[in-house]
Amino acid sequence: MNGIVALVRRPAPTLVERCELTFLERAPIDFDAIERQHAAYRDALTTAGARTIALDAIASAPDSVFVEDAAVVLDEVAILARPGVDSRRREPALLEAPLSTQRGRIERIDAPATLEGGDVLRIADTLYVGLSGRTNRAGLERLASIARRYGYATVPVRVDGSLHLKTACIALDATTVLLNPAWADATAFAEFARIEVADDEPFAANALPIGETLVANAAFPRTLERVRAHAERAGLRVHAVDISEFGKAEAGLTCMSLVFAAQAAA
Repeated sequence: MNGIVALVRRPAPTLVERCELTFLERAPIDFDAIERQHAAYRDALTTAGARTIALDAIASAPDSVFVEDAAVVLDEVAILARPGVDSRRREPALLEAPLSTQRGRIERIDAPATLEGGDVLRIADTLYVGLSGRTNRAGLERLASIARRYGYATVPVRVDGSLHLKTACIALDATTVLLNPAWADATAFAEFARIEVADDEPFAANALPIGETLVANAAFPRTLERVRAHAERAGLRVHAVDISEFGKAEAGLTCMSLVFAAQAAA
């Protein structure tokens, strides 16, 4: 492995009116702000040390900017997901070509299984998989059967009240999770140190670690203060970004990128 890749897709104007929503009511989205915020997000990934690859927007796939949900990328293999809503079913195929340049092996989640990458949290060699409205038991089992071949364990996590597991929990490092215990079963993470989100910031349990940087959401100042305190203790940097318009589309920081180790040149 050689460096870090961050694969993103530019947002399409159709996101404004046609994004898929589950737990939020539709609210006006400013597309000019979306473009500015996505540009700042890409800059944050690059500043953190990633080689950022930006794919073109696809108007016919409004939610395709949220590339995390369409695939799971491990060191050895890229796994094309099968989203839990019909409107997003074609998104994994849109990532097959770019992911084929990054991984020599491609696997797939097939019907009747559903699995979205936002429900897959990797910590070391364990995949914590949220059982949510978007990922079913068959999806978990199919992912586990693939991951097992490459040496990964799989742990199911009950998710209730949020779109994905990563809406409710993220690993800040190998020993610490940022968690909203109201939305994810905290017992699955009993071995980790826990930082809980502020009570009035339920959507704050989503950050993006890249190297020695934690990319964090500027919209949640109380939780951000806790993340900064952890980062200071751990010798990490915090880069806060504004993704408030994407929040109206039920998105978090991790939704908009696939971040993985680059393969060393042959």
